[in-house]
Amino acid sequence: MPVHRLPTFGHPHQPLLDGVTPIQRLARLEDSLGRAGRGIEIHVKRDDHMSLGGGGNKLRKLEFLLGRARAEGVDTVITVGGLQSNHARLTAAACARLGLACELVLTRVVPRADPDYETSGNILLNRLFDARIQIHAGDVDALEEAWTRAEALEARGRCVLVVPTGGSTALGCLGYARCAYEIATQEEKFGITFDTLVTANGSGGTHAGLAAGMVALRRDPSRVLSYAVLAEESDARLHTTELIAQTLDAMGVVGDRGVFCPLVDGRHRGPGYGMPTPAMIDAVARVARLEGLLLDPVYSGKAMAGLLADITAGRFEPGQRVLFLATGGAPGLYAYRSVFSPGEWGDAQAPPASP
Repeated sequence: MPVHRLPTFGHPHQPLLDGVTPIQRLARLEDSLGRAGRGIEIHVKRDDHMSLGGGGNKLRKLEFLLGRARAEGVDTVITVGGLQSNHARLTAAACARLGLACELVLTRVVPRADPDYETSGNILLNRLFDARIQIHAGDVDALEEAWTRAEALEARGRCVLVVPTGGSTALGCLGYARCAYEIATQEEKFGITFDTLVTANGSGGTHAGLAAGMVALRRDPSRVLSYAVLAEESDARLHTTELIAQTLDAMGVVGDRGVFCPLVDGRHRGPGYGMPTPAMIDAVARVARLEGLLLDPVYSGKAMAGLLADITAGRFEPGQRVLFLATGGAPGLYAYRSVFSPGEWGDAQAPPASP
């Protein structure tokens, strides 16, 4: 199905991107896999390639969330996340551009208290974007705190939008349904078809939006594979399934949607959200060394670790074309400085590439 115009699905849309994000081939990364790579092509969709706020996938969701906010006269946006949340950073940046007040309710969901994690990376950028920040313990219900704050502001005459974790509502997921159309347009332009689209699965919205877009395009939604980095695999799969249905409703897709179980792999999550794994460290270092591409330690680093492990293990057919979503989050690398210090690897070199 030819696609030439990206849809907004009948919803208000606030442009925040600089246009279509590029797709590049990671030829040196492919070569590093040798015979284990089995001729598999690895391409990357550069959703880190956005100028606003350091870039990243959350901007696609915010185009719809803030489009609705502006249409409804919202003057203050409150969102939630972990201390180093990429979504919080990009919400603050987008609000700064649009002249909206932004408040962030952040929780210490990762067991880290070192100065790099507490003051660097996204936290530093949030302050530069002039967001008002609340920080709570990891067991605090951030969304409840956000609603309490919204009620107080509304009592003073403010018009407030509360955005849940990752912007992964049905409305936010439209950003990646729209991205599915963008990828389809690029496939048509390049004359190729990607067999698998790979992404990290945190709050589930990126996977859900891509899958919903595939359904609307009458393409196979099981082409989308995600690696869970937040919830356990079964919970992530269930939540993603629910989000796909809600997103299709928001898109107005009726008729036969088909029945499928989204492909979510939880084997590379490690001990928990935001907690480093040796495979993540290796994947981030390898991609940086070979391609000059920065992945992040929480999302795309673990997803790339999963992809490389699965290619090496023969879980992809020889010669397949894989499209990996580089979802941004590079500012988080600074918060994980100690994890990537040479001392962690025992010498002054990056960790060796996996065989």
